[in-house]
Amino acid sequence: MSASPGRSQVASWDLPNEPAAVRIARQAAARQLSEWGLEQLVPTVELIVSELVTNAIRYGGGPIRLRLIQHQVLTCEVSDSNTSHPRPRHPHIIDENGRGLFLVAQLSRRWGSRSATDGKVVWAEQDVACKAVAM
Repeated sequence: MSASPGRSQVASWDLPNEPAAVRIARQAAARQLSEWGLEQLVPTVELIVSELVTNAIRYGGGPIRLRLIQHQVLTCEVSDSNTSHPRPRHPHIIDENGRGLFLVAQLSRRWGSRSATDGKVVWAEQDVACKAVAM
């Protein structure tokens, strides 16, 4: 997948609404980032993708879609058919609820959600570091 300078590059995947989708999504994101030359973002984006897809499976419903958009920043979007928007919470030591979105918020440049025609989209942005020129 290539694009001329100044244009966005977009990759998207439809995922099954089942736990195996988390692994599929992480692998697809890692492959795409490598293809775009953004290997340095793989560990962080894999974690963000895992959390967002897990939330879509757990609280969403219907089809799940993962999109990566490379422009001035890298945006990771996960959509599902649930219309209620997520709210991060500071989890207690033994509380699992809310921990994923707390991590996404800590690892992202910024994140949020928006309504869509058939549900919602939860997104997170990562800065795309400039590639150093070897001398």
